[in-house]
Amino acid sequence: MSSQAHGHTPAAWTGSAIIFVGFCVSGAAMIMASVPIFWAGIAVILIGGVVGKAMSMAGLGKTPDLAVAKVLADARRGVTAKPEATEAAATVTAAAH
Repeated sequence: MSSQAHGHTPAAWTGSAIIFVGFCVSGAAMIMASVPIFWAGIAVILIGGVVGKAMSMAGLGKTPDLAVAKVLADARRGVTAKPEATEAAATVTAAAH
Protein backbone atom coordinates (compact mmCIF):
# COMPACT_ATOMS: atom_id res chain seq x y z
CA MET A 1 0.00 0.00 0.00
CA SER A 2 2.88 2.40 0.57
CA SER A 3 3.72 2.19 -3.13
CA GLN A 4 0.38 3.88 -3.85
CA ALA A 5 1.11 6.86 -1.56
CA HIS A 6 -2.15 6.11 0.24
CA GLY A 7 -2.49 8.84 2.83
CA HIS A 8 1.11 10.03 2.58
CA THR A 9 0.24 13.61 1.66
CA PRO A 10 0.22 16.91 3.57
CA ALA A 11 -3.57 17.08 3.15
CA ALA A 12 -4.07 13.63 4.69
CA TRP A 13 -1.69 14.23 7.60
CA THR A 14 -3.13 17.66 8.43
CA GLY A 15 -6.74 16.51 8.22
CA SER A 16 -6.03 13.43 10.32
CA ALA A 17 -4.16 15.44 12.97
CA ILE A 18 -7.01 17.95 13.33
CA ILE A 19 -9.60 15.16 13.49
CA PHE A 20 -7.52 13.36 16.14
CA VAL A 21 -7.44 16.51 18.30
CA GLY A 22 -11.22 16.84 17.96
CA PHE A 23 -11.64 13.19 18.93
CA CYS A 24 -9.49 13.72 22.04
CA VAL A 25 -11.45 16.85 23.03
CA SER A 26 -14.78 15.05 22.62
CA GLY A 27 -13.52 12.04 24.54
CA ALA A 28 -12.31 14.18 27.43
CA ALA A 29 -15.62 16.05 27.43
CA MET A 30 -17.50 12.77 27.78
CA ILE A 31 -15.47 11.92 30.87
CA MET A 32 -15.99 15.44 32.28
CA ALA A 33 -19.72 15.29 31.37
CA SER A 34 -19.48 18.63 29.56
CA VAL A 35 -21.91 18.88 26.67
CA PRO A 36 -20.58 22.18 25.23
CA ILE A 37 -17.00 20.90 25.13
CA PHE A 38 -18.19 17.67 23.52
CA TRP A 39 -19.88 19.59 20.70
CA ALA A 40 -16.80 21.81 20.34
CA GLY A 41 -14.77 18.63 19.75
CA ILE A 42 -17.30 17.45 17.17
CA ALA A 43 -16.96 20.84 15.44
CA VAL A 44 -13.17 20.42 15.37
CA ILE A 45 -13.64 16.98 13.78
CA LEU A 46 -15.81 18.49 11.03
CA ILE A 47 -13.33 21.32 10.50
CA GLY A 48 -10.56 18.73 10.11
CA GLY A 49 -12.49 17.08 7.30
CA VAL A 50 -13.05 20.39 5.56
CA VAL A 51 -9.40 21.43 5.93
CA GLY A 52 -8.16 18.07 4.58
CA LYS A 53 -10.48 18.25 1.57
CA ALA A 54 -9.58 21.90 0.89
CA MET A 55 -5.86 21.10 1.02
CA SER A 56 -6.40 18.14 -1.30
CA MET A 57 -8.27 20.33 -3.77
CA ALA A 58 -5.46 22.92 -3.52
CA GLY A 59 -3.01 20.34 -4.84
CA LEU A 60 -1.56 18.98 -1.61
CA GLY A 61 -3.31 15.61 -1.92
CA LYS A 62 -2.67 12.58 -4.09
CA THR A 63 -2.57 13.29 -7.81
CA PRO A 64 -4.91 11.16 -9.93
CA ASP A 65 -3.54 8.45 -12.20
CA LEU A 66 -3.79 9.83 -15.74
CA ALA A 67 -4.30 6.44 -17.43
CA VAL A 68 -7.28 5.63 -15.24
CA ALA A 69 -8.67 9.16 -15.59
CA LYS A 70 -8.56 8.87 -19.40
CA VAL A 71 -10.41 5.55 -19.43
CA LEU A 72 -13.06 6.92 -17.05
CA ALA A 73 -13.50 10.07 -19.15
CA ASP A 74 -13.90 7.94 -22.29
CA ALA A 75 -16.44 5.75 -20.52
CA ARG A 76 -18.48 8.80 -19.49
CA ARG A 77 -18.53 10.03 -23.09
CA GLY A 78 -19.52 6.59 -24.36
CA VAL A 79 -16.33 6.07 -26.35
CA THR A 80 -15.30 2.45 -26.56
CA ALA A 81 -11.65 1.92 -25.85
CA LYS A 82 -9.35 -0.23 -27.88
CA PRO A 83 -8.86 -3.71 -26.37
CA GLU A 84 -5.21 -3.06 -25.53
CA ALA A 85 -6.10 0.23 -23.81
CA THR A 86 -8.81 -1.47 -21.76
CA GLU A 87 -6.41 -4.24 -20.78
CA ALA A 88 -3.76 -1.71 -19.75
CA ALA A 89 -6.30 0.23 -17.67
CA ALA A 90 -7.45 -2.98 -16.01
CA THR A 91 -3.84 -3.79 -15.13
CA VAL A 92 -3.34 -0.31 -13.67
CA THR A 93 -6.60 -0.55 -11.71
CA ALA A 94 -5.75 -4.03 -10.41
CA ALA A 95 -2.30 -2.84 -9.36
CA ALA A 96 -3.86 0.11 -7.53
CA HIS A 97 -6.02 -2.18 -5.41
